Amino acid sequence: MAVKVIIKRHIKDGKTDDAMSLFKKLRSNALKQPGYISGETLVNHYDSRTIAVISTWQTIKDWIRWEESDERAASEVELENLLEEPAKFEIYDLGESSNP
Repeated sequence: MAVKVIIKRHIKDGKTDDAMSLFKKLRSNALKQPGYISGETLVNHYDSRTIAVISTWQTIKDWIRWEESDERAASEVELENLLEEPAKFEIYDLGESSNP
C-alpha cells in the first residue's frame, strides 16, 4: 500500500534559501530510490519559514529504506543546522488503513 510522508520543518530566519537548496538535493536523490513516486514542497502562506515536504512511496518499506540511508542522513544533518526545532514526521496510508 502506498504511503505519504509529511515532514514539517521551521527554518531559522535567513536560512530559507539554504534549506530550499537542500530540499532540491534530497528530492533529486529520492527520485533515484526504489519505490519513490512523487514529492512536493509546500511553503506556509503566512510564515515562509514553515515548510512541509510531502513525498509518496509505493510501500512503507521503500520509505524506511530511504529514511535510513547514509545518503539521506548526510543531508538531514545539514538541514538540522538550519532548523528552529526538530522536524516533525507524519506517515499516512493512501486509501484504507492497514491497521484495524
